[in-house]
Amino acid sequence: MNFGLAGKVALVTGGSHGIGLATAEALKAEGCKVVICARQEHRLNEAATLLNALAIRADVQKLSDIERVMAKMIEVFETIHILVNNVGGGGRWGKPSIEETPSEVWSEVYQKNAGAASYFTRLVIPYMRKQKWGRVVTVASIHGVEGGGRPWFTMAKAAEIALMKTLARTPYLVRDGITFNTVAPGGIMIPDTGWEKEAQEPGFQERLDRDYPLGRLGTPDEVASVVAFLCSEGARLVNGTCVAVDGGESYSF
Repeated sequence: MNFGLAGKVALVTGGSHGIGLATAEALKAEGCKVVICARQEHRLNEAATLLNALAIRADVQKLSDIERVMAKMIEVFETIHILVNNVGGGGRWGKPSIEETPSEVWSEVYQKNAGAASYFTRLVIPYMRKQKWGRVVTVASIHGVEGGGRPWFTMAKAAEIALMKTLARTPYLVRDGITFNTVAPGGIMIPDTGWEKEAQEPGFQERLDRDYPLGRLGTPDEVASVVAFLCSEGARLVNGTCVAVDGGESYSF
């Protein structure tokens, strides 16, 4: 299938690692001009070399850094067609005890996920409206759909899903050719995110057999392929949806 993305400018936030890097690779393979941003410089440099892409170091907790990413991208490419709000995390932050987890954790996780997604999205809309074409895809989590996980993370991911759905229901945006969608990954094996440590614990395989219908975790590439389709010309009627990419792990219909 021809995704019709050749020559499109795509920004993938948190694009130096995991799902973000896999998504950047998938869009690059479809002919996109890819821009990535991330906080860790060594990963960013490695990803930039791998992708031959514009890479911008940024901490999305700082609105000035988000604005700088946008300014640099527009300086180089003059517009943007695709935004993938991938940067996020915080699902393992804090403590099991809700009341012992400081309020800073709640606010930092929210800003890293929903806050960054909302600000990047607001900044790209004028360019997408001008060219009458755009795709915004946000990487959330199945926890944002049906609960589970630590509440600060679940709350932030639910907010991301709500943001995409609300924008998708805004006529003046979608009638200018912009779609807004979410993917909700389940358990994805990404290095340095905690899964490798858990995999060494007794009973891990039994847990996979019990909780994951496929008997395994997913891979970043499996999420990236869904994101790439949602960005495609063929997905122009897909708007406001939240696609679970979890191998059947979640219980929601």
